Amino acid sequence: MKERGKAVSIKDIAKKAGVSISTVSYALNGNGKVTDETSARILAIARELNYTPNAAARTLKKKESKILGVFLTDFQGDVYGELLDGMKEVCSSQGYDLVVCSGKQSHRLLPERMIDGAVILDQTFTSDELLGYAVQNHKIVVLDRELEHPNINQVLLDNKAGATLATEYLVEQGHKKIYIVTGPEGSFDSMQRMKAVRMVAERTEDVEWIEIPGDFKKSGGEHAAERIMKEYTEPVAVFCLNDEMAIGFCNRMAETNLLIGEHIHLIGFDNIELARYMQPRLATIDYSKRKWGALAAEQLIKLIHGKKVEHERIYVTLVEGDSVGKAESHTLQLP
Repeated sequence: MKERGKAVSIKDIAKKAGVSISTVSYALNGNGKVTDETSARILAIARELNYTPNAAARTLKKKESKILGVFLTDFQGDVYGELLDGMKEVCSSQGYDLVVCSGKQSHRLLPERMIDGAVILDQTFTSDELLGYAVQNHKIVVLDRELEHPNINQVLLDNKAGATLATEYLVEQGHKKIYIVTGPEGSFDSMQRMKAVRMVAERTEDVEWIEIPGDFKKSGGEHAAERIMKEYTEPVAVFCLNDEMAIGFCNRMAETNLLIGEHIHLIGFDNIELARYMQPRLATIDYSKRKWGALAAEQLIKLIHGKKVEHERIYVTLVEGDSVGKAESHTLQLP
């Protein structure tokens, strides 16, 4: 028996079986070059020695791991669950496994070829870093930036269309003072949504637009609520660039006499599950997170197999809710 803690190698099996290393390799991989009798004896010895294949060595030899990586900035956020479910469903149907990573140390899985390709929704990757990997023939699908390279495919959410729907909806309801609670600095989604907001603002007359820095977390909505409470003199509209901040905003407002849908007209973005149960129902921007994840995985597998892919976009729709009403319907001042 091998000493406790020491890994068993193919060489150990070959020595005990009295055969060459290549014969053991053939037997372990089911190659027909080895007779059934010899193969059965080698497999029995491998079990006896508790042999475990070296995944890294196997990956290098076969040039594939049958594993896809998805890289996230962090694991917070209600969007990720459905997104990952969509990816996993496609991976399972195509014979791939999925690993979910976060943090700069995990980036090495790509250049070390421990995974066959990567889906990126992670600000810790620079665009230059991803382009460098693409030049080395690594296959990548990006969900959070625009990059042009034959080995990179874009599957992007239509952020601009969603933000346009949200802000135009508030304007159509007659609101003349609109607060925008932004996302974190450097966020692609936030930057794209804010571009659309500013375009709507430029072509809209007699509306005051006020930006409040946010963070895509409940805390960002809570901080925005604190500011708006201090500045409040008459009904206003608020567009939180994601639902989590909108929920945080509502939580803080629930501690005051200001009512959502009457004094504060609120719309979010993402239509996360929790938002669907809020009272009043949160107006928001909807899209299929599961489809987004599934499409990303499908495109990555196509890239890996050398198939042609086109950039894709996930479309959005407006979900109206009682959290937004017409401006002229609720003009009473608070006592």
